Amino acid sequence: MCSHVPPCPKAADTDHEAARVVATHPEQGWSLLCNGVVTFDDSGELMPDGRAVAARALAGLALAAHAGASVGIRQTAIGGRTH
Repeated sequence: MCSHVPPCPKAADTDHEAARVVATHPEQGWSLLCNGVVTFDDSGELMPDGRAVAARALAGLALAAHAGASVGIRQTAIGGRTH
């Protein structure tokens, strides 16, 4: 139960991401919020009831905007050639 004043939004609230961070592991890419929601760096979430919320599509677009974001990722072109 949240003891903050004012209380943090509940996990079911639309603004649940506004809850305070109670534990963070940036090296692993996740944080635990006061309302029991686990947020991930890719904007995905794990809800207290075990339900997973997929990362938002815009998070991937932000990575694509950076020139070096795909360094080391092999892409297969039509015809099976890699480049």
